[in-house]
Amino acid sequence: MTMYGWVIVAVIIAIIVIAVGIWFIRSFYRRSSKDVAFVRTGLGGQKVVIDGAAFVFPILHDVTEVHLNTLRLSVIRDKEDALISKDRMRVDVAVDFYIRVRKEVDSVAVAAQTLGRKTGKPEELREMMEGKFVDALRATAAGMTLEMLHEDRSRFVRSVGQA
Repeated sequence: MTMYGWVIVAVIIAIIVIAVGIWFIRSFYRRSSKDVAFVRTGLGGQKVVIDGAAFVFPILHDVTEVHLNTLRLSVIRDKEDALISKDRMRVDVAVDFYIRVRKEVDSVAVAAQTLGRKTGKPEELREMMEGKFVDALRATAAGMTLEMLHEDRSRFVRSVGQA
């Protein structure tokens, strides 16, 4: 084979290596975005990726996406489900809870472990969290009279937030 033939073979091999490299990176390199982080588990342990990227191999790793945007979850308690105040009055309440995952490694890891893939599905998250929200509302309303609930709404909101 002549020198010209070896050059052609080397160029073809280089093109194949570059094509395989591009395919490899496109297939297995996963980036997070501004509103979605992810947790990679499996070989090499847990890695939380926020505003970055990591190689994810499907056989060796599992990925859990965690949405970082704020979700509004509405809870309505009325009629027979109404809250009972300290003076034994029924109180109809419609409350919006705004929840989000902090953009910190520990917060994203805990959200992935406890909420799993539900962080991007408001309805499933609402079903899961509604019991906690209702308990906080009931406990707060039980400690306040109807007049207090009506006149001091900011105290009610603070108390529910603390609960």
